[in-house]
Amino acid sequence: MNLDQLQVFMAVAKHLHFSRAAEDLYITQPAVSASVSKLEGQYGVKLFHRIGRRVELTDAGEYLQQEGSRLLDGVDLVERGLQDFNALKKGELHLAASLTVGNYWLPSRLKNFCDQHNQIELRCTLANAEQVIDGTLQGKFDLCFVSGDWGMQLPQQNTELHLYKEEVGHEHLQLVVGKGHPWFGVKQVNKEQLANTPWVMREQGSGAQQMLESALKQAGTNINELNVVLVLNSSEMVKTIALQGGVSAALPETMIQQEVALGLLWPIEIAEAPLTKQPIWMLKNKQRYQSELLRTFEQVIREGA
Repeated sequence: MNLDQLQVFMAVAKHLHFSRAAEDLYITQPAVSASVSKLEGQYGVKLFHRIGRRVELTDAGEYLQQEGSRLLDGVDLVERGLQDFNALKKGELHLAASLTVGNYWLPSRLKNFCDQHNQIELRCTLANAEQVIDGTLQGKFDLCFVSGDWGMQLPQQNTELHLYKEEVGHEHLQLVVGKGHPWFGVKQVNKEQLANTPWVMREQGSGAQQMLESALKQAGTNINELNVVLVLNSSEMVKTIALQGGVSAALPETMIQQEVALGLLWPIEIAEAPLTKQPIWMLKNKQRYQSELLRTFEQVIREGA
């Protein structure tokens, strides 16, 4: 049975008249009769008593009228539900972000979207940049957000072939030390000094670590020359260690603004290569369906906080 057959039957059951049902459906009376006859033959039952020009429902016809009404109501609900997705009245987005971007740059933008579309559910996974990009390549996320040189996060894969990219913001990496460190109060250090202090930093594959590597390369040195005493998978942990003094760290400016303003952390420049701004990228898998909901969310991200 298909919906067209059911709708024809329901029209005849409503009017108990084939011609009036045909007028309602804007089809011919023979087409109505053929549809009902096919339905009866398909299930081997009679749906109507045909008594002269009069039509009455059989027991099977009454059953189908009752159940058919329920089924068509269900179809109507499904149709309205699908229309709601385009009207942004329902839906769900699966997002991912690298840890620092997700903790400090993205939240205000998520709130901005939710204020405008509070019936949409947003789910956001935080991980390091490598894991976030890999999950997007696998189709786990509708969108992801990472900072820095995202194309270097997964060198074993040609990510350019599978991901759309768009720059939607920027992040500035800042070298900082806590009170008690010999550099506290110093405005600038050179590349030789960088190698003579203990460092605490993020793990390989994180956006912050990639940004630091890029800056060190500009300064004519590399990360292997540094005295790294701690490697952590959380920028918050790196900041906590740096606040205790004795070590240097490179952290996104957005997450240390308050500590710098309070004089708990001291920002320092690298003489040979200032830690410049790095882009924040919005990435998506080219094979995922581009829904109206996704397009609307992307526009909110572009408009900023």
